[in-house]
Amino acid sequence: MYSKKNREEMIKNSHERSRGYGIEKERVTPKKILEGSEVSTALRKSKKLMDIAAPFMQMLYNLLQDSGFILLLTDKDGCILNIIGDNSIVEAAKALNMIIGAYMDEGSIGTNAMGTAIKEDSPIQISAKEHFITAYHRWTCSAAPIHDTEGNIIGTLNLTGGSHLVHPHTLGMVVAAVKFIENQFKVNAAQKKLNEAYNYMNTIMDSISSLIIAIDREGIINSINDEACKTLNVSKEAILNSSIESIIKRWKELFENLEEGIEIQDEEIYFAIKGVRKRYNMNAYPILSEEGNMVGAVILLKDIENVIKLVNKYSGMNARYTFEDFIGESYEIKRIKEYAKNVANSPSTILIEGESGTGKEVLAQSIHNYSHRKNFGFVAINCGAISKNLIESELFGYEEGAFTGAKKGGQPGKFELANGGTLFLDEIGEMPLEMQVNLLRVLQEGVVTRVGGNKYIPVNVRIIAATNKDLRKEVARGTFRQDLYYRLSVIPIIIPPLRERKEDIKLLIQHFLKVKSQKLNKDIPVISQENYFKMINSPWEGNVRELENFIEKVLNLEGSIDFEFSIKEEQSELITVINHHDMSLKEEESVKPLWEVEKNAIIHALDKYEGNISKASEMLCIGRNTLYNKIRKYNIN
Repeated sequence: MYSKKNREEMIKNSHERSRGYGIEKERVTPKKILEGSEVSTALRKSKKLMDIAAPFMQMLYNLLQDSGFILLLTDKDGCILNIIGDNSIVEAAKALNMIIGAYMDEGSIGTNAMGTAIKEDSPIQISAKEHFITAYHRWTCSAAPIHDTEGNIIGTLNLTGGSHLVHPHTLGMVVAAVKFIENQFKVNAAQKKLNEAYNYMNTIMDSISSLIIAIDREGIINSINDEACKTLNVSKEAILNSSIESIIKRWKELFENLEEGIEIQDEEIYFAIKGVRKRYNMNAYPILSEEGNMVGAVILLKDIENVIKLVNKYSGMNARYTFEDFIGESYEIKRIKEYAKNVANSPSTILIEGESGTGKEVLAQSIHNYSHRKNFGFVAINCGAISKNLIESELFGYEEGAFTGAKKGGQPGKFELANGGTLFLDEIGEMPLEMQVNLLRVLQEGVVTRVGGNKYIPVNVRIIAATNKDLRKEVARGTFRQDLYYRLSVIPIIIPPLRERKEDIKLLIQHFLKVKSQKLNKDIPVISQENYFKMINSPWEGNVRELENFIEKVLNLEGSIDFEFSIKEEQSELITVINHHDMSLKEEESVKPLWEVEKNAIIHALDKYEGNISKASEMLCIGRNTLYNKIRKYNIN
């Protein structure tokens, strides 16, 4: 850090500079001396240097006490910041105005160890006549520049005594003291970075919603974040240096697994929080020494309820419809809305009955979003679209190894995912009879057991079921359990078909025209009264869903051009299948069984749309799941 220069050459150059500065050899005191508030300002600016240098100056003076020396500390400009030493020498220096606030740079007092060390950026010893002014010929001075961690000069340390005391070792002592001071700056900088890193780490830990706990080999907690303290209802001061055993009983087993290289990933554990037994997802990570030995562990705990809520939020398991989307001004719809709002916050189960396409799920989502459960998940499952083998694991989840292909760590079921929110059981009438028993048990007990597991998992779920069947008839047939029916239909809601509330059709047409035109980037067509009349009086066997699809198709095909022709063409297509079968009956001059007519109609629709289930079901005016069931029933390939 110091430049290596010839001492005699440095002194010679300094004398030349002193003459250039106009310094008179007869000068006794420095040109520049601060006074009053200027002194306190200078000291305040150099406080860090003074604080770090002070103990090293004291140690050096303790070695030299009563030997005729004083120590001076200056800033980077040569302003004296501190003086300690023997009183006789201090007083002699004062006589020459070598006081705090006086400047010892070459421009102020000529060649001297402090000023020249700054100018040359090098330690230097200047004695007797080597000083520029005559008044300093009585002194020997040894000074070295002090650098910060970036290598910039921030001051000097100087040792001054009578010229008869000159000795090379005095400069060595000053240089050694300066090295200590500079090293302390480095230590402080490193400590500052360490503190900043620690603060960063704490801030990051405290910003995480999970519980984070760090322990040593003995299970002693040495770090914990705010969320963990808040959840455990303790202060950091109270829990630090205490055992983790009060929170996680099996921490030793956890430690042993980590030492053996066994990862602790997404393991479920239970422990009591404020007297309530809660379920947490746990991950644990080893803390290793430089030698690679495990000296501790970091444990990450996530409240499974919060995890599920987050999963539902970003996986689409939330309700997007509200009562504003349940469109209608008929007496029936107004009554349903009012009734549904009144029961929205009730924990009782709701059974929504209605034909396919009447808006059962829209109503279910509206109830959820109107309730206090709206901030939790709305999880829907179609009981008729899942095979008998899978519906149990879909509803209740499964543990790792429960069956071939089961995911590592298992998987939560719909009940767990809906915890705190709403579980919508669509097409409940299609649920296999053997599964109805399990569902009834969960509804009665409020706990689920995963497939392949033996733990009871408490769930707080609002059940809304929906069906397009008459469940009373299904109970009579023995295909639906009577006790489950009564459990589900505590609050029954029946949505009438669209044909029975014709006053809503025009409102729905206008709504779908607006929504679909925006979606398709089409102009809203002008509809004649005649076409409104035709649509209002259409049977709409597929109800609101059929009307919605009809409007979208019309916009796709024609937009505002020949709208009336599109209506007629669409209506003609709706009865094509009927005409086809009428012609078949005439040709064969015989009446076929109803099941055969239905089967042929399905085959015709599938042929026409090349197996497209959505289009075929739309043509037949039945739901997709109903069509799937009939395909299986008639063994249609």
